[in-house]
Amino acid sequence: MFTALLEKMHFPEVQAGQEKEMARLFHGRGFNYPEYQHFNIDWLSPVVLIILYKEESDQWLANLSEALLAELTARGFAVESIQVQFRCRDLAPTFVLYGKEVTDYAADENGLSYKISLGKNQNYGIFLDMKNGRTWLKERAQGKRVLNLFSYTCAFSAAAIAGGAEQVVNLDMSKAALAVGRDNHRLNGHDLAKVKYLGHDLFKSWGKVKRLGPYDIIVADPPSLQKGSVNIKRDYPKIMRRLPELLNAGGQALLCLNSPDLDFQFITDSLAEHCPEAKVIDIIKPPSEFTNIEPDKGLKCVLVALQPV
Repeated sequence: MFTALLEKMHFPEVQAGQEKEMARLFHGRGFNYPEYQHFNIDWLSPVVLIILYKEESDQWLANLSEALLAELTARGFAVESIQVQFRCRDLAPTFVLYGKEVTDYAADENGLSYKISLGKNQNYGIFLDMKNGRTWLKERAQGKRVLNLFSYTCAFSAAAIAGGAEQVVNLDMSKAALAVGRDNHRLNGHDLAKVKYLGHDLFKSWGKVKRLGPYDIIVADPPSLQKGSVNIKRDYPKIMRRLPELLNAGGQALLCLNSPDLDFQFITDSLAEHCPEAKVIDIIKPPSEFTNIEPDKGLKCVLVALQPV
């Protein structure tokens, strides 16, 4: 039943010591395959997570679970649990389709471990489409001071410290997410003295953020819409206007946008109007398995550097 789907999936090679490497196995929300556009499948070792955006029958889910288990086992994956999250239902509940209930544990990416929490919140602790952005930061963080805005569980921060950053400042309104961020750093044996956490509303805390700077690298990955705090179309220009006072001369900013309603042109036009000192120097694309039939509707990561006006 799912032979055609399995042929379209991305299966990372399982090598000794890398069995816990996280990956998106299938990105239906890239809309490349109309019959499969209502679900994604993630490998969060030892769990397979099916993320469902439209209702399917219990039999359909059982058949998909059986096909995934057979394929992954044959490829050397140690699957302990297959779960489904219903994004199409209120509160996005999660249920076990195969194996045992696995909820709170750690999985790996690029040599780092991150806490995974299934069945409690819509998001499980890390965004896999941002892997290349974290890799970029890890490779360039040596000796740098980094500001991580809308840090969530501080995955960028962990990558920066692993790459030798001098200091990272994480800002997020959610103190619970920042607490997970602390755990992520502890999990990787990082020097906690190099990491700061600000549980504040950015748009009411510019003074505090500026006092802890200036920074060599800024990462901004705001939510598209956060009730009562963030409206990305209205607020991203506010962030861009602050870049010259927050960055060192020659500093860089990775500006991320994951709204399907706003395109690359929104970023470049906003920069031209609100921060003409910033020049786009690169686009950090998501991993190949996140290919979107319309790139402007997927994750957009634009790297900018400050230039003399």
